[in-house]
Amino acid sequence: MNTVREKTCVVCKSAFGCGNQSEEVRCWCNELPPIFSLDQITDCLCPKCLKLATIQKIEEYVATVTPENSLTNKAKDLPKTTHFIEDIDYYIEDGKYVFTKWFHLKRGECCGNGCRHCPYN
Repeated sequence: MNTVREKTCVVCKSAFGCGNQSEEVRCWCNELPPIFSLDQITDCLCPKCLKLATIQKIEEYVATVTPENSLTNKAKDLPKTTHFIEDIDYYIEDGKYVFTKWFHLKRGECCGNGCRHCPYN
């Protein structure tokens, strides 16, 4: 049975809905990259706090990636998604989308376009 439960964020104490709405509509948290292991989180976080925690984990990981180890990075092995997440995969600068180093790492290889945040060159 699919039900959305009312939860309280363990960080900011705000209320939010948690759970799949239906077989087709999964919980909002499935939109974020699955970078946490279950033993690191004691309970659900609200959308804002989980996104912030995800960004922090990504920044910590990206800081360890060098051109020498970029082709063997773990991000390329994550499940592929069909959407991009602002502040994680891209940011907007002067009305233009700029892909992050994380986005490029998930691709798994250089596209050859001389991207600003390319981790491969």
